[in-house]
This record gives sequence, C-alpha cells and structure tokens, in this order.
Amino acid sequence: MRYWVLAMTLLVLGGAAWAGAGVHDRLVMGDNLPVSTRSAQADRWLRTHAGAGKPDLVVVAEVTAGPAGAAAGGVDDVRAAAAGRRLTAALAADPGVSLARSYWAGGDRGLRSSDGRSAVAMAWLRGDLQDRLRTTRRLVPRLPRHQGPLTVTVGGDCQVRVEAQRRSEHDLRVAETVALPLTLAVLLVVFGSLVAALIPLAMGAFCLVGAMALLRLLSEATPVSVYALNIASLIGFALAVDFSLFIVTRFREELARQRPVQEAVRHAIATTGRAMGLSAISVLTALAALLVIPSPIVRSIAYGGIAVTVLAAIAALAVLPAALAVLGAGVDRLAVPGPWSAGRRSGPGAAAQGSSFWARLARLVMRRPVAVTTAAGALLLLLATPLPHARFGIADERILPPQDPAARAGQLIRDRFDAQLLPLTVVLPHRAHPGDYPRRLSAVPGVVRVQAANGTFADGRRIGAPDARSARYSVPAGTWMAATTAVAPYDHAAAAIAERLRAVAAPERALVGGPGAELADTRRLVGRRLAWMVAIMALATIGVVMWMTGSPLLGLKALLLNALTLTSTFGVLVAVFQDGRLHRLVGEFSTTGTLDVIMPVVVLGVAFGVSMDYEMFLLARITEEYRRHGDTSAAVIAGLHRTGRLFTCAAAVFALVMAAMATSSVVLVKMVAVGVLTAVLVDATLVRALLVPGIMRLAGRANWWSPWRASPPARRPAAAPAAAPAAAAIRTDTSL
Repeated sequence: MRYWVLAMTLLVLGGAAWAGAGVHDRLVMGDNLPVSTRSAQADRWLRTHAGAGKPDLVVVAEVTAGPAGAAAGGVDDVRAAAAGRRLTAALAADPGVSLARSYWAGGDRGLRSSDGRSAVAMAWLRGDLQDRLRTTRRLVPRLPRHQGPLTVTVGGDCQVRVEAQRRSEHDLRVAETVALPLTLAVLLVVFGSLVAALIPLAMGAFCLVGAMALLRLLSEATPVSVYALNIASLIGFALAVDFSLFIVTRFREELARQRPVQEAVRHAIATTGRAMGLSAISVLTALAALLVIPSPIVRSIAYGGIAVTVLAAIAALAVLPAALAVLGAGVDRLAVPGPWSAGRRSGPGAAAQGSSFWARLARLVMRRPVAVTTAAGALLLLLATPLPHARFGIADERILPPQDPAARAGQLIRDRFDAQLLPLTVVLPHRAHPGDYPRRLSAVPGVVRVQAANGTFADGRRIGAPDARSARYSVPAGTWMAATTAVAPYDHAAAAIAERLRAVAAPERALVGGPGAELADTRRLVGRRLAWMVAIMALATIGVVMWMTGSPLLGLKALLLNALTLTSTFGVLVAVFQDGRLHRLVGEFSTTGTLDVIMPVVVLGVAFGVSMDYEMFLLARITEEYRRHGDTSAAVIAGLHRTGRLFTCAAAVFALVMAAMATSSVVLVKMVAVGVLTAVLVDATLVRALLVPGIMRLAGRANWWSPWRASPPARRPAAAPAAAPAAAAIRTDTSL
C-alpha cells in the first residue's frame, strides 16, 4: 500500500507540474472592489458610455534637453507641441485605445503643469480589464522614450498593474531560490541527517508544485490574483515543511523507544498527526473566514490559501506516512557531521543538552508566572503602540519601487499637477440635463469646482458658461460631472468628500465614483464584514481547542493570545509601512502615510491561522502529558521541553520563507510577508515560550475544567515516570 501511495504521488506530481506550467498566463491583477459597489458602477458607466473615468494610461511628457535639444517655451514650444500631438496621435491610433486626450489635443489647462515644463496625455483602453492589460503590454513598449524635446514616462492604472504582475512573478522565483536552500540548512541542523532533512523539503516542494496546478484549475472558475500565487504557494510550502517537521520528529522519537516501524508510524500519526489535522482545520477556518470580505483580491488569496493548506495536510497525513514506512530506520541515514548530529540520533540515554534550555525556561516560568506573564505581555503591548494611529488607504503606483517608471510618473503627477487628473465623478445615468445639481455639488466643503454639461461651478454658483469641452459631460445614456478637490485622490479627505457628495439630494439615483469614492466603498465593505470574519475565527478557535482538550478556558486563552500576537503584528506593520520606521530593514519602498486597507485583512487571516498551528501542537503535547499524571506544571514543563526546540526550528523555517517573500519589490506582497513573519516570531518566542506556560500555571486545574466532565482526568501513578524527566533529565534523542 505504501509503495502504491508513493507511486501515485509521483504520478500526480508529474501531472501537477504539467498543469501548473501555464499558471502565470492565467493570473490577473484584480480589483479591490466587487462590481456591485457604487464607485465601480460609476466607473463602468463612464467607461462604457462616455469614454471617461479613471484613465488606463497616463503619459507624463517633460521638456528636457533630450536628443532634439531643449525647448525654450516649455510644453507650448512649437517643437514640443508638435511632439505632443504626435504622441497623442500614436496613442489614439492603436486599435486597443478607445479615447486619447492630452494638453496639446484639446487644450485642457489642467493637463499642463504650473511651471509649463510638463504636460499629460491620457488614454482609455477598450475591453475588460484583461483586454486592457494586453493592450498595455503591447502598446507601452512601442512608445518612444523621447519624442522630440519631450521625455516620456508612462504610468496609470494599467501600467502599474502590468509592472506589478511582472515583478511579482520574478519575485516568486527569487523567493523560491532563496527559501529552498535556507530551509534545507535549518532542517539539517534540526535532524543531523540528510535523509530526514530532505523529507519535509520534499513535502514542501510537493505543495509548491501542487499549488500552481490548483491555482491554474481555480483560474478556470474564478479570476485568480497574481498575489495569490506568491502568497499562497510560499505559505503552503512553509506549512507543509512545518507539518512534516513535527511528524518526522515524533516518528524518530517513537523509533528511539524501540517501536517497530509500522507501529512508530501509526503512533506518530495518532498523536502528532491528530494535532496536525486539527491545526490544519484551524488554518483552513481562518483562511475561509477571509471569504466573508467581498473583495476579489482577498477572496482569490483565500481560495489559494485554502487549496495549499489542504495540499499540505494531504502531504503530511497521506504521503509522509508512506515515505516514513518505506524508509524506517533509514530516516537517519547520511548523517551530517556537527555538534547536533549525535544527540539527534541517539537513544533515550542521551544527554539533555540540546533541550535543557527549554526545560530550564519552563521551570523558571513555573516559579515566576506573574512576573514572566506581565513582562511578556508588556512587550507585546509595546510592539502594538503604533496601532492606534493607523490610517488605511488604497494602494496606488507607490506599491512599486520609487525608481520604477510607472511610480515615477505618479510622483510627477502628484508634484506638478492638481487633482483634476483624477477627480471625483458623479453620474446621473438616465438624465439628459443635470439642472441645478452641479451648483449644489460645488457647495460641498472640499470641492474646488464642478464641471458639467451646463458650465463650471464653484462655491455654490456658476463661474463659467458651457464651452466646447462641456459637451463631453452629456451623452445619450445620461450626464455626468467632474468634481475637482484640493486633496490627493486617495486621501482620507477625498473619501470624506465623496461621502458628502453622496449626501447631496440628487434628481435621480446618483453614482459617485473616482479614487476617493473607491476608498470610501472599500473601507465600508471591509468595516462591515470584518466583525463577521473575526467572529468566525474566534468561534472556530474555541471550538477546535475544546474539541482537542475539552476545556473552554484553554480555548479562550488561545483566542486571547492570538489577539495579542495580531495586535503586536499590526503595530509593527504601522510602524514600518505607514510611518517608515526601520523600513530599510525590509528593503527599499515608498511610504505613503497609510496602510493598504486590503492586505492587512489578508495578514489577519494568515497570521491567525499560523498562530493556531503552533498553538495546537503545543497544547496537544501538554494535554498528552497531563493525561498521564494530572499535574499541570509538570505537563507544561514536559510539553515545552519536548516541543520548544521544535517550535524554534519550525518558526525559523516559516520565518525564512517569509523573509524570502519579503524581498519582493511589490509593497503589498512585502507587507503580507513582514506581517506573517512578525506574527511567527512573536508567537514562537513571547507567546508559546512564556505566555502560554505562565497563564496555564496561573490557571492550574481550572485549565482542564469542562462542562461535560466533573473533574480533570484522574491521576495515573503508573504513568508518572514518563513525566519525571520534565523536572530532571528528559530524553532528547529526537525531541526538538
């Protein structure tokens, strides 16, 4: 049977490698919002009926001393104007472009910088998002870097998406190249055997290949974000390695007890495997809770995470036992010379040097539970101190490195142009004439002016009569208005202005769109659903822990500690990505003064699941020890002793994978990696090593109270010697 399982695994792996080969071509750069939101409806109406809305490409043309020499008159110089018209014509001539506008073709003064040295051309592309991205990939490389005296830099939404996708695919290959050898090095230190080290690595590779195949299949049913591949595949790899690490460790421990190979496999799966199964359920529940958030990107990442977690569980519970049954004692072959090798493969009489630190630490916590718990909790709260001033926004071109041309184009627009380039838009889908509505909109605080079919308005009065450009605001399908503000498009103030515009009485149901409205809709959607997401994760945590231990108190304790871990994690994210502190430690990126509102939700789901992963393994071992002798302190000491070094190594593997992922040049991927990395390190040190033992020591026998059981399990004196090493010299042959 075991050979059949391994043969089928190789067959499936080959098929998965073939199926997943084309996954990159199927990935998309999805939107934050579902199409049902009012801002999305407004953008779709403008694109379909008016050829307007947020431009897909924004080309910034600067007058510089280029190959054709400098233009003394700036963008109004004869040569510069001719070059600008040629640039606009080149955009308009492409079959994928539905409309092209520029300062030189239309004379819109808002498309000219105040110093007259720069001007903008904008293009709206045909088709759905994927069609527009294909057009961008074809069109942008054809645009000359220099057009007469103009130096051209291309940005805009579609160019940012294309560049982010290209970088994400490259970054994934780099992360895999970095993570695999570093993971192998950690596993060699853990096991002291090349064969034992290669087993978890093989399970991780199985998960990586399988993830690409599953995401390829998933893309046939629903759009899959390019971020899902980066985030889900690397997290799946780390989970598979961690799951396998725990099971291989327990298998070697059972072999050292002189159990036959088949019995050792069965016992490892019955104990550690059961905890791993519950851990996988916890991770799956946390990722499934992400589906409550109606964001295409979040749901795409959730689907990918669920798929790879199932793969990691299958690898650990089906493929790994078959491999261990075939290898048997050969799991210790090809020993790696070093101080770690002898203790890792020796029998029960080995010295406790490798794990004595964890036994001593556990006994220290048992003696000083109040002091240790207070100190560790204070450190977590200290990490969380930046969290109260968190500000959430929407990612723009600054997700790319500052030197990227698309990012530079966005910076030039912010520095040299007003907010007219990305105004708030108000659509009346079924009305031919706006009437008095634009005047009332212009009276809204924060609105500089409103342009409509019947003129230009400011401060509640008309300041300009309709001209030739006003005709674009009235189309057969309805009419629309552009509300220019004095704030940045994705600023919190822009979102507040969008909400005030929506509150103005309209002659019919109005659709307010634009960047500020998109931010307002995103925050509203996340805010409404976040409580449900947290409730699902909380109930699942309590339920799974009670299922394993029978104790509601331990479930509440797990929930509280996870909340502390996540609070400190988000404090670090605010400090690094919003405030820019210590940002050089995670690589160069642009700080915006806000956190993207979507990716922290992903961090919440993933980090919560990973924290529960470690919680389940530690509680399983403590519960196992407690049921032998009924002594909470001894059970905690023995549990931490037998798993402490293992948790450190598992956390090191996960941290290395996340650190490799954090090398990404795309800020959104980097943010998720740093968030999960922080959660793993905090959880494996302050939480599992100090807070869990301290709280359990303070709770004493109350840990084991259950409404279904009158008292904790009775002591079993015959089993007491098994726990005795917890306070003395505990066997450490394979207890990591």
